[in-house]
Amino acid sequence: MTAAAGLAVGGAYAGLREPDAARAAPEPVAVPFYGFHQAGIATPAQDRLVFAAFDLTLDTAAELRELFRAWTRASAKMTVGLPVGSPAGDPQAPPVDTGEALGLPPSALTITFGLGPSLFVQGGRDRLGLRARRPRSLTPLGPLPGEQLDPDRSDGDLCVQACAGDPQVAFHAVRNLARIGRGAVVVRWMQLGFGRTSSTTSKQQTLRNLMGFKDGTNNLRGDREADMRRHVWVGGEEPQRWFRGGTYMVTRRIRMRIESWDRGVLEDQERVIGRRKVSGAPLTGTREHDPVDLRARNSDGSPVIPLDAHIRLAGPAENGGIRILRRGYSYTDGTDPQTGELDAGLFFVCFQRDPHRQFARLQRRLGVRDALNEYIQHTSSALFAIPPGIRRGSFLAEGLLA
Repeated sequence: MTAAAGLAVGGAYAGLREPDAARAAPEPVAVPFYGFHQAGIATPAQDRLVFAAFDLTLDTAAELRELFRAWTRASAKMTVGLPVGSPAGDPQAPPVDTGEALGLPPSALTITFGLGPSLFVQGGRDRLGLRARRPRSLTPLGPLPGEQLDPDRSDGDLCVQACAGDPQVAFHAVRNLARIGRGAVVVRWMQLGFGRTSSTTSKQQTLRNLMGFKDGTNNLRGDREADMRRHVWVGGEEPQRWFRGGTYMVTRRIRMRIESWDRGVLEDQERVIGRRKVSGAPLTGTREHDPVDLRARNSDGSPVIPLDAHIRLAGPAENGGIRILRRGYSYTDGTDPQTGELDAGLFFVCFQRDPHRQFARLQRRLGVRDALNEYIQHTSSALFAIPPGIRRGSFLAEGLLA
């Protein structure tokens, strides 16, 4: 959605609540803002998302440094449930904090920042004198199969991902950062998400996407450090020392053709995914976490899990061992005025060490062969470098701008 539309729907979105009693009351817990890695990646996925991409209106790296200092100070306060400043200051001046989160607990708020390729190079131009410090894999992904992208809701110089148990807490974070950045950045596009679609730690249950299937059963787990070092965190292979400990984020807005999907018979839906709808078990098992047996055959010799099933093509056993950390959310943005059909689907977010060798390579496979393509359309795309975590007394991307 555009920036104006995204801000306008904040009130309506804030009213959405899951009926599940376990999610009705957001946890008051505060997630540490400072650390070796940014929060909101390996953190247990919260239930609500507000994501914003920004374009720069500033001209120098010094101005960017001051913006990052201000964003760091404000984020450290908001993640512990404090306003960015006194909402009851000079009665003749606008309040420092917008106020809609006053009295609300932190709700496990995490704020994650990213840098887009265009921050470093735009139209072949070194915008802020930072080109020589660009992370190695922060180059455009290029065209990928199965996409029909809207340029107005793709890309961006910077991004902010705010996740929380309460949508109003997440919206408050992005709103205040946008306000603090006025004159330095403008919102390019914004996406709201609800109902996490992947479990990101070993203790979380797998939830369902808008197609009714459990999503992300075999996702990487953020609490398994060996897997995170191998597949997600950037290490010594990165020539830019300031970026080691960071990662790369890819976002994709994937619209689901829900009306067509809902007309499909259950057996066909399960063959498209490769899992049972109710239990989440692979077609070769009876429980969700049973092993996926890609060699199993029916009595007629055909594979039990079809060759074009999503679970087969997306699994590391069939894609050269590619694994990514998924952290997506469902979305709904009303209806398409031209067709009257629902504009709803999955806001896909993933993290990896190398977006070209992981996400892009995987999507080239899925975008051509996946049976799910009949029911989905990728409508936006963005790539961001996620700097390493922030130390107390430091600020976002200090190594880049020092």
